[in-house]
Amino acid sequence: MTSHTLDELLAVGVRGRHVLVRSDLNVPLDGSTVTDDGRVRASLPVIAKLADAGARVVVMAHLGRPKGSPDPKYSIKPAAERLRELAGFPVAIAQDVTGPDARAAAARLGDGEVLVLENVRFDARETSKDDAERAAFAAELAALTGANGAYVDDAFGAVHRKHASVFDIAALLPSYQGDLVRTEVEVLKTLTEAPKRPYVVVLGGSKVSDKLAVIDNLLGRADHLLIGGGMAFTFLKAQGHAVGASLLEEDQLDTVRGYLTRAKEVGCDIILPTDIVVASKFGADAEYEVLPADKLEDGTFGASGLGLDIGPESGENFASYIRSANTVFWNGPMGVFEIEAFAGGTRAVAQGLADSEAFSVVGGGDSAAAVRTLGFHDDDFGHISTGGGASLEYLEGKELPGLTALDR
Repeated sequence: MTSHTLDELLAVGVRGRHVLVRSDLNVPLDGSTVTDDGRVRASLPVIAKLADAGARVVVMAHLGRPKGSPDPKYSIKPAAERLRELAGFPVAIAQDVTGPDARAAAARLGDGEVLVLENVRFDARETSKDDAERAAFAAELAALTGANGAYVDDAFGAVHRKHASVFDIAALLPSYQGDLVRTEVEVLKTLTEAPKRPYVVVLGGSKVSDKLAVIDNLLGRADHLLIGGGMAFTFLKAQGHAVGASLLEEDQLDTVRGYLTRAKEVGCDIILPTDIVVASKFGADAEYEVLPADKLEDGTFGASGLGLDIGPESGENFASYIRSANTVFWNGPMGVFEIEAFAGGTRAVAQGLADSEAFSVVGGGDSAAAVRTLGFHDDDFGHISTGGGASLEYLEGKELPGLTALDR
């Protein structure tokens, strides 16, 4: 069974109908300022498509991880206000999720108007493990649409969550897959089912444990697996190298040794950094030097040295693999890109992707934030995913609740 598409909903007709849309407005904030509006911009086309067709659009979204009750720090308002700035149609913002203000605002909506509900995670039932609690919350959300409502899931960044506004709601209303979700799934199918070779996967970020399943699933699919970021030190240690005070997951060493052995058996090259930027401490004012990856304790800082980025030689090596590929998937920065001294490796990978003619996918989350922070544009890449965790779980081969709910 396949999901119904947004175009199918539009063909049936939406003018005058309330359409509940699960969007991804989970943007980074500095106080009340949106520092990266990529997810807002990605959510806008489907909302606009529905508004243009005369729907009365009710947008659900989460922001951050509040504790199941209202918290001003996690209010959806900054993201909703950015949506309002970008939109060419009226956008109202509710003061609650399914309370009196939300109900009254939904009832007031006219054709082509949009209402953004407050953060759905302000209600503890949204993320509850209790099916009945989630179902009750979903029923309150569905009630906002009246007698002839519909549901559109356009929040790829949340489809790996079995939450009320993602999973349970689909059982209560005619449900459709948003264009953003459909595009994300098509892109990820390309990576898993028929990638053009050579196929290069670049993985970074802090922990190997966050990427175990995706490494396991891609070892037999990728031609080259490039490992950077903090997770590289567990691989280097598994090869017998000292890593000083760098991030290390001792409990994953045997697993990583197994990956190194298996990679040889299946013909996948695991490429590790050959040089590392080693710092005296974590901070923008830290002293630092570049050392060979197999001599990290031989420098100025000895065993207290902290690896915070792959070195320039490694950056160029990684970029050369990327430029020679036909398909590239990248998830996770190569270092502490927020600090300029330790941003070189991430910049080199991003530039390699921008220069490459390969079909390139940036796997959301920190990777998406990094390329924008470093001055790259979305159209420098084939696709920037809006869902870091969802992208990884799809590549792990997991079933994603938000997608299976649409197939019911």
